[in-house]
Amino acid sequence: MTSQQPPSTPSQPEQPAEATPTCFRHPDRETWVRCQRCERPICPDCMRDAAVGFQCPECVAEGNRGIREAKTTFGGRIVGTPYVTYTILVLIGLVYLLQLASNGVTLALSNLPPAVAIGEYYRLITSAFVHQLGGLLPMHLLFNGWAIFAIGPSLERAFGHTRFAALYLISALGGSVLGFWLDPLNTYTYGASGAVFGLFGAFFVVGRKLRLDVRGIAVIIALNLVITFVLPALSNIRISWTGHVGGLITGTLLAAALVYAPKANRVLWHVLTIAGALAVLVALVVVRVPAILSMLS
Repeated sequence: MTSQQPPSTPSQPEQPAEATPTCFRHPDRETWVRCQRCERPICPDCMRDAAVGFQCPECVAEGNRGIREAKTTFGGRIVGTPYVTYTILVLIGLVYLLQLASNGVTLALSNLPPAVAIGEYYRLITSAFVHQLGGLLPMHLLFNGWAIFAIGPSLERAFGHTRFAALYLISALGGSVLGFWLDPLNTYTYGASGAVFGLFGAFFVVGRKLRLDVRGIAVIIALNLVITFVLPALSNIRISWTGHVGGLITGTLLAAALVYAPKANRVLWHVLTIAGALAVLVALVVVRVPAILSMLS
């Protein structure tokens, strides 16, 4: 009897186990989640919520490129909280506390033509944050603070943070520059009134552009101008008419240039407008300095 071994069946090659995918941005991290747009594996740190599933950061950025950023009425970024207005009010309050602590602060920060002419140009701006000391009831500070609080947020939401800050500071500078030209040399001037008048003028311009009822702000401007010129004549109260008028003219003209700028290349127009206004005011200061220095010699 013979025996025969059955023919051997060739063994099947062993199939390799499927490799676990790794995140395309972090190769050391395993993941089974894929981007819904490009289908590349993404780890939890790279997942971005999408309408369905998740997307990778690159696909999210690519999708956002086609979405136009929301803008304010006149081209600035949308404003939720008017941080610039609140910052101005805080700075004014802090400076007032410094004034209470030291009498020298008021004189050191006020607009004094001879001091500016010899190089203390910062006074043209710092004077807009200084107010008359009034004890328990500082009316100068309270009136300007209330005016900024009342109309500042509306203008900041219309122009955006940066344009509003420029409007406020350049209006303040415009008031100081007119005082630098026309005030007596030994006169200290200070207060946010120049900037406030600039905001009044800007509010009027914005209202006209949006076809709103501007009679209220027109009356406020007229009454304050009357007070500016009449009250000093009837009392010993000194009011800087140059600061008020200079701020009003500067703020009104700058706001008009921003509001009525062509929509095509509006950002460029705004940059050039703000830079141009600043250049004009700086030039007026430079031109006036030699005359003041000659009077002092």
